Amino acid sequence: MARPHETSEIRRTIDAVWRIEAAKVIATLARMVGDLSAAEDLAQDALLEALAKWPEQGIPRNPAAWLTAVGKRRAIDGWRRSQKLGEKYALIATTTEPAPAPDDVERLDEPQIDDDLLRLIFICCHPVLAPTSRAALALRILCGLSTDEIARAYLVPSATMGQRITRAKRTLTAANVPFELPARVEFASRLGDVYEVIYLVFNEGYSATAGDDWMRPELCELAIRLGRVLATLVPDQSEAHGLVALMELHASRVGARSKANGEPILLLEQNRSRWDRLLIAHGLEQLRKADALERPRGNYTLQAAIAACHARAATPEQTDWAEIAALYEALARLTESPVVELNRAVAISMAYGPEAGLEIVEALTASGRLDGYHLLPSVRGDLLEKLGRRLEARTEFLRAAELTRNERERTVLLRRAADAVE
Repeated sequence: MARPHETSEIRRTIDAVWRIEAAKVIATLARMVGDLSAAEDLAQDALLEALAKWPEQGIPRNPAAWLTAVGKRRAIDGWRRSQKLGEKYALIATTTEPAPAPDDVERLDEPQIDDDLLRLIFICCHPVLAPTSRAALALRILCGLSTDEIARAYLVPSATMGQRITRAKRTLTAANVPFELPARVEFASRLGDVYEVIYLVFNEGYSATAGDDWMRPELCELAIRLGRVLATLVPDQSEAHGLVALMELHASRVGARSKANGEPILLLEQNRSRWDRLLIAHGLEQLRKADALERPRGNYTLQAAIAACHARAATPEQTDWAEIAALYEALARLTESPVVELNRAVAISMAYGPEAGLEIVEALTASGRLDGYHLLPSVRGDLLEKLGRRLEARTEFLRAAELTRNERERTVLLRRAADAVE
């Protein structure tokens, strides 16, 4: 029998495993049962069984396969009880190999996982869903965010977001949406939403919405892997290459973005010798492929071009901020996004002085479009501090700390608030 401290450690491990593997498990089960809500329920049942058994039996060699096998067994048990065993067995026979026992995991079809995840993204982006529901569903299923975390990310009440996600699952079930990749002729009309979801997954890994961790690298890796798969499926789409370039260039900084204790390190303070040069080379090559298609730069390709400016600068002082400001201006015209406008304010301040950047920030503040978004007061505080308005800067940093849900980020903002008045 496991000792109390060992049980506690195993439970922490189970939590970490679930954060990493949940999307894969749900994706595989969804392919098997053909229903996203049912797959999520089965995965949760498997997690409960793991919580009961792993503290006594230990962590299996392949946790994802163990959880998938348990979920599949639960599905078969449910079908047996509903007296539809013959029909469902026939369905399983056409989609996967016979289920192993939970402890016999080596025979599971591991290479299928990436395909299942890509299918799951297309399901989350299905046209039967409202645009506002697609990203929310993806963040819930693929990233494992709570309803409250997603609601705060989109600045809506938690109850509203909960209803939106529940309605999306019911809509997919009612429409009997098949768990498969769409026909190639449908790709073009759905790629934009798929790009958005993959990038949402990446962003959640790069800057976690909530919790104790500044980053979730496993989500970055998942998004990059899926982006690469998608780019091979649609090699003539410049934005597919632009998205991969953007993610690879950002991911190249992961090793330099935090201290040993997990505290964030801001971009201009990072040790650039720790940036991953291989990822940078890959990212720049993907950007070259996007531009070689000779189409107007889209959202992700423009963002990748901005990231490339940073990647090419050996030191912060060598950064071409005027070029970055121009790229952000083009991106702002394309997207009309207030978040992009906030980033443009930062670039303008670096290229032409904090007063110029603050003017943009003040307009954003007055518009109310970023109310509740913690980076707005954070940027405003930074600019005010550079202008010597330290007490005002302190107020802004404190407000940003109050708004963020990430503990690591809150620590940095509180320290900046304290430093502003020293």
